[in-house]
Amino acid sequence: MRKVKDVVMVQSERHDVGYVLRICAIAALGGILFGYDTSVISGAISPLQEYFHLSPAQTGWAVSNVVIGCMVGAMISGTMADRLGRRMTLFICAVLFSVQSIGTALATDFTWFVIYRMLGGIAVGVASAVSPMYMSEVSPKDMRGRALSMEQFAIVFGQVVVFIVNYLIARSATPEWLLDMGWRWMFGSEIVPCILFCATIFFIPESPRWHVLKGRHDEALKTLTRISNENHARNLHAEIRESLGAVAETSLGFTKVLGDARARWIIFVGASIAALQQVTGINVMMYYAPMVLKSTSGSLQAALFQTIWIGFALLLGCIIGAWIVDRHGRKPLMLWGSIGMILGLLVVSWGLYTQSTGLMALSGMLVFMLMFGLSWGPVCWILISEIFPNRFRAVGISLAVTSQWGMNFVVSQFFPMLSENKYLSEQFHGAFSMWLFAILGLFALWFVMKFVPETKGISLEKIEDTMISHRTASASASSVAANSTRHV
Repeated sequence: MRKVKDVVMVQSERHDVGYVLRICAIAALGGILFGYDTSVISGAISPLQEYFHLSPAQTGWAVSNVVIGCMVGAMISGTMADRLGRRMTLFICAVLFSVQSIGTALATDFTWFVIYRMLGGIAVGVASAVSPMYMSEVSPKDMRGRALSMEQFAIVFGQVVVFIVNYLIARSATPEWLLDMGWRWMFGSEIVPCILFCATIFFIPESPRWHVLKGRHDEALKTLTRISNENHARNLHAEIRESLGAVAETSLGFTKVLGDARARWIIFVGASIAALQQVTGINVMMYYAPMVLKSTSGSLQAALFQTIWIGFALLLGCIIGAWIVDRHGRKPLMLWGSIGMILGLLVVSWGLYTQSTGLMALSGMLVFMLMFGLSWGPVCWILISEIFPNRFRAVGISLAVTSQWGMNFVVSQFFPMLSENKYLSEQFHGAFSMWLFAILGLFALWFVMKFVPETKGISLEKIEDTMISHRTASASASSVAANSTRHV
């Protein structure tokens, strides 16, 4: 009898892995555009700085203004995803990406450049929340980490592609052409992945959990059955309905979330994870790597070439992370990754501080990017996509991603001002900011150890109890430790 039961269970858990990965790959095109759009500025920032005669503060604004749009996009992403559906929301993002690509390429003054970059930022903000949201909702629990790793892989792939494109555009260009036209080709090249995303988005099904939220149960069952099999689909459909309640009104909006203590705690953890990802130093590597490496590499072209290898290190890390995240769990990757990132930052800082003209700074960046790629890069997106229960997932993810982009703005706006500060530059040669990021990395390490539970293999319908149980256990451990200290 036991054997028969086990066979039935195995059959009920059998999934069409190929189908899941295919539809997730199409959804991940939003991640490619995310990576392409946010990193194209790295190759264009020096020509832009000269073309528009930008001060250090304006240089930071040229990079960080897109993040204002990202914050707006992240804030409205939950409402859009719940009202329009995940698929239609992603299509709107693709259209906005296309408009931004053409607009920035043709911009005649800095104001219009900023306006179009902000428009693209809105698309990035929405896509950065809705793409992983969709993938988490169509992925079976035992392969959710692998599927969601595709989001980070897609982001990094987009970044690597744009690094290569930027280098190819600048490789044989004269300084005059690069100043007048080169940066325009860099931004205009984004139209190619935009067209691909628009052409493929309607080949994927709508999220079955969104269908249940809207009471469209037959469509939800059809998609769930296609993902696995009829028996498993009916069982999972029942779990989804139970977690959402009998009617869609049980789903929490922004106002109700603030009044729900359990929801507030989970959102605090998710938003903190998202924000901490941005203070590790990753955005300096992605946005300002050519600026940082120019002092040790000798020229902009050489710095752009070295940036390609930084992208490949990140891509390799993502591949390793995707391979092991469902085997070894989320938390160990975050902890070991944090340690490796801190060590990489210390190597970069030493190379900058000693003004080494060799490959020390680049080597440190490669270590940092490899460790980020297998830890905080994909695992952050996995966690903020799976720790929020069905009843407020859209709201939770949008708030977490908003906090992520808010911290992104702080880092990308103030880094050039910090880097070009006369006193800090003369005393530390750019190493000060790397030390600061290393310290913040230690704080991120502590936060994960204390507040983040392991979520590997836990269904989205049972994630809320796991989060609250971990909070209770952490509070009890802290209380015991405090009592022990007082007793001593």
